Amino acid sequence: MDRCYCCSFTNFNPLSASSCHPARKLQRQAKPFIHLDDTAHSSICLRPSYFSPRIYRRKIRAATSNEGWDFGRFLKTLYFFNAPSSPLKFFESVIGRLSGQSSTEPKKYIESSGIILVAGATGGVGRRVVDILRKRGYQVRALVRNEEKARRMLGPNIDLIIGDVTKENFLVPSNFKGVTKVINAVSVIVGPKEGDSPDREKYSQGIKFFEPEIKGDSPELVEYIGMRNLINAVKEVVGLQSGKVLFGFYGDSYRELPWGALDDVVMGGVSRSTFQIDQMGNEHGRPTGVFQGIVSTTNNGGFTSIRTRNFSVPEDLSAYDGLELCLRGDGHRYKLIVRTSSDWDSVGYTAGFDTVEGQWETIQVPFSSLRPIFRARTVLDAPPFDPRNIISLQIMYSKFEYDGKLNPTFVEGTFQLLVSSIRAYIQEPIKPRFVHVSSAGVTRPDRPGLDLSRQPPAVRLNKELGFILSYKLKGEDLLRESGIPYTIIRPCALTEEPAGADLIFDQGDNITGKISREEVARICVAALESPHACDKTFEVKSVIPFSELFKVDPENPLPEKDYAAYFKTLRDGITGKEILENSPSPV
Repeated sequence: MDRCYCCSFTNFNPLSASSCHPARKLQRQAKPFIHLDDTAHSSICLRPSYFSPRIYRRKIRAATSNEGWDFGRFLKTLYFFNAPSSPLKFFESVIGRLSGQSSTEPKKYIESSGIILVAGATGGVGRRVVDILRKRGYQVRALVRNEEKARRMLGPNIDLIIGDVTKENFLVPSNFKGVTKVINAVSVIVGPKEGDSPDREKYSQGIKFFEPEIKGDSPELVEYIGMRNLINAVKEVVGLQSGKVLFGFYGDSYRELPWGALDDVVMGGVSRSTFQIDQMGNEHGRPTGVFQGIVSTTNNGGFTSIRTRNFSVPEDLSAYDGLELCLRGDGHRYKLIVRTSSDWDSVGYTAGFDTVEGQWETIQVPFSSLRPIFRARTVLDAPPFDPRNIISLQIMYSKFEYDGKLNPTFVEGTFQLLVSSIRAYIQEPIKPRFVHVSSAGVTRPDRPGLDLSRQPPAVRLNKELGFILSYKLKGEDLLRESGIPYTIIRPCALTEEPAGADLIFDQGDNITGKISREEVARICVAALESPHACDKTFEVKSVIPFSELFKVDPENPLPEKDYAAYFKTLRDGITGKEILENSPSPV
């Protein structure tokens, strides 16, 4: 027998024992409806992790007259959801009748661009990224190791996280609240062996002009372990391309939720529903939830639903754009209700959705479509929906929609809705959420047949510099495998020249040359806004040779480039690693 999640606290199943199998269709039936008595009836088992092991037995019989209200079921429903401790208080909270004029439109859902985190914000590229973002009106938070240096360089009012990517315990999750995008300019420090001026003049010229050595933490700590720690710190807040599973199976992810039946018994009605898990019920033969029952308008009822208990920790879905349900319906219109308050009787942010009878389908409910509803009325002064604080979910089949409107598909009798999964999703086209500044040359130290004498110093000295490029590549791989929508930018040798020179974008890790830090910073910011940059890895350089110094007349600055035109030329899956597939790595 299937595991049972029926949370109405009785063993009663208004349908036959086999009715939850997806191959069987429910036959809608008209009145008369069910009536409970105390005669024994076949039982089903309750899931012990959520429910009491006690089994309740009932028998159903048809009745054409008004049916008695099941006060016991009402109390069990109440206590399952930890609702008001006193039934009297509960009645006081819901007894108010629907009244008043129909509303017009509630406050709109406010889509926030969120905070952009810049890691390595005091470095040559990072500080320029911060400057560009703030000039364009973005809200910026900087991850730095030295507060005094950061405030001196970026200004006293900069929003800071004081931390070190190489130390996981420094990256406190609460510090990343509100972050929706990341630009990572953290890099291992390479400096001249012979020392440098206070303004790091030799370093600014580029590694080509001095004999280098690692200063401070090793490439393994910064480029690999640091990347791993940063990804883990921001993964929840920036979101995953595959979304976040809230219930059921999606891909390799699975999550259970404690659903309970919440029917019109709370208002004196007699409708009844259950929620069970059919172990092979979805279209791929995997477990699926089965919401089914009988709905009746007797005693002024007319709705049935399932609702989760309040989440112990609110779900922050601010990285996502809506909820997606994989389901098979019966041709009826249902409602999805999302609550952001732990109160029992609170505003539910609601959207209706239609189903096709007997057909598996995917329904997307954008957060922007959710309407604040309280007792079937739109609440005009309700706060906009806040996806950072999801407390519970509810699925309802009801005679009523809102503001006096009726459900056009409502039919008294049996119903069945199979729900395979509920997940938060990112709206397509998806844009990058994590832009990482790496380096050209990361695949070259181990490339067979490469003439190292013609390569940049970092490629020739990879081993002497602690396998700097090899660990940069391993850090890139962590990001590519993380599930976060990303862009990986591999600049050639960095200079202090101004931006504006013509550029060459390439893939496969073959080009050499130079590019200004200012130009790289602009590319980072542009990548965040381009779906064509999503999940791409590329190298970039200017067309100016090392022998020439690029200058711009301050009185006649060059217009900023349309970087999207460059991004559109990029291809998926090209990293330069293709040639290394059969070559062992020294790391």
